[in-house]
Amino acid sequence: MFKPEVYKQRREALKSKINNGIAVFLGNNDSPMNYPSNTFHFRQDSNFLYFFGLNLQGLAGVVDFDSGDDIIFGNDVEIDDIIWMGPQPSVKDNAAKVAVSKTKPFNDLTEYIKKTISHGRKVHYLPLYRGEGKILFQELSGIKIEEQAEQVSVELIKAVVSLRNVKDKYEIIELEKAAAIGYEMHTTAMRMAQPGELERVIAGTMEGIALSRGAMVSFPVILSQNGETLHNHDHSQVLEKGRLLLSDAGAETVTNYASDFTRTIPVGGKFTPRQRDVYQIVLNANNAATAAIKPGVKYQDIHLLAAKVIASGLKDLGLMQGNVDEAVKNGAHAMFFPHGLGHMMGMDVHDMEGLGEDHVGYDEETKRIQQFGTAYLRLGRKLEKGFVLTNEPGIYFVPALFEMWRKEGKHSQFINYNKVEEYIGFGGIRLEDDILVTETGSQLIGKRIPITIEEVEETVNS
Repeated sequence: MFKPEVYKQRREALKSKINNGIAVFLGNNDSPMNYPSNTFHFRQDSNFLYFFGLNLQGLAGVVDFDSGDDIIFGNDVEIDDIIWMGPQPSVKDNAAKVAVSKTKPFNDLTEYIKKTISHGRKVHYLPLYRGEGKILFQELSGIKIEEQAEQVSVELIKAVVSLRNVKDKYEIIELEKAAAIGYEMHTTAMRMAQPGELERVIAGTMEGIALSRGAMVSFPVILSQNGETLHNHDHSQVLEKGRLLLSDAGAETVTNYASDFTRTIPVGGKFTPRQRDVYQIVLNANNAATAAIKPGVKYQDIHLLAAKVIASGLKDLGLMQGNVDEAVKNGAHAMFFPHGLGHMMGMDVHDMEGLGEDHVGYDEETKRIQQFGTAYLRLGRKLEKGFVLTNEPGIYFVPALFEMWRKEGKHSQFINYNKVEEYIGFGGIRLEDDILVTETGSQLIGKRIPITIEEVEETVNS
């Protein structure tokens, strides 16, 4: 947790943006896996954490924009709980840790919300994403589950996004901690990338590193020799010399701040000439994007810059042809680079994705480009100092996409299908760093994981 005044300042900042009604932030509860007392790892709601900081279940927080009150609703533990969990602080004691002086029993929340509504005041709430949360909110507010999405507060969404998008100095420290764990996870994976090793052993080791550091993975580990599948969670293969192993993983600290890195590793420690050529193109795109990041620049434009670097490099290899600018404008590059360059990052590895990508990554000035590949870009808006984002270009040879486009003759003026066919089975390459936007440019978060061809080969062989 941060100092109490950090949470108080965040709530005060929220009050400066909304001047009527109340905001209700429901905390999460344990969720059963296969029977009631065998639960998934508890993960608190990120927005509750941001404003109320308590990583405990059974709580709700209210910010009253009219009275200025902050209230935590929750129940003190009973003797049955103490037997299993030991002595626990009271709700009042916990509330003091986040500078909240008013607490009420959880059951009082129903009456509090009903009274607010009866007085003609607005109940602001964010999109609900858990089934049990939707049921609870229906009981608390009387708003039916099927009507909750349409009544969600866009005003509150925009206010929360404007605050959480800009990271403060305390958050940057936590992101650096997450990056340090991620560095160890990925360099360990590199050293383990030897012929005969099992993918699942490497993936399990990476997750174990996070757990042993008091953290957890920020999302399920992506690790596969079939890197052409963008989010490949299958770890069933045995590593084969000469293949590429794509590893996309990060850690989440005890304060729930995330890292998210991707590296592509030659099994056995030596890139083939063909792999070196494609790898260098992706690295060039990554470096070009990083150099272009600064306040006032649209990330959408940086995505298109990376796409042009990729298209130009593939043209040099004979895989693409024609005018590079026209190829990217028409979306021909997306057969090789079918996703966005990056996304916001913070407490959520895709930061605030639950509030809506268009609210987080776009605005009135910057709209999403509705074109295959670029449409998947989660962040397009102008960058601001304090934004934290990922930079993750890639090149993939997806057999199904190749066959479909070749059959349709799609972008044949830009794609040399006969040459591309020689690369089917190559896999995929993605290189991802985490970046903080500074006052004049950007800086990498954490020590950069080995990324040049020489650095990667040396690490694998170490």
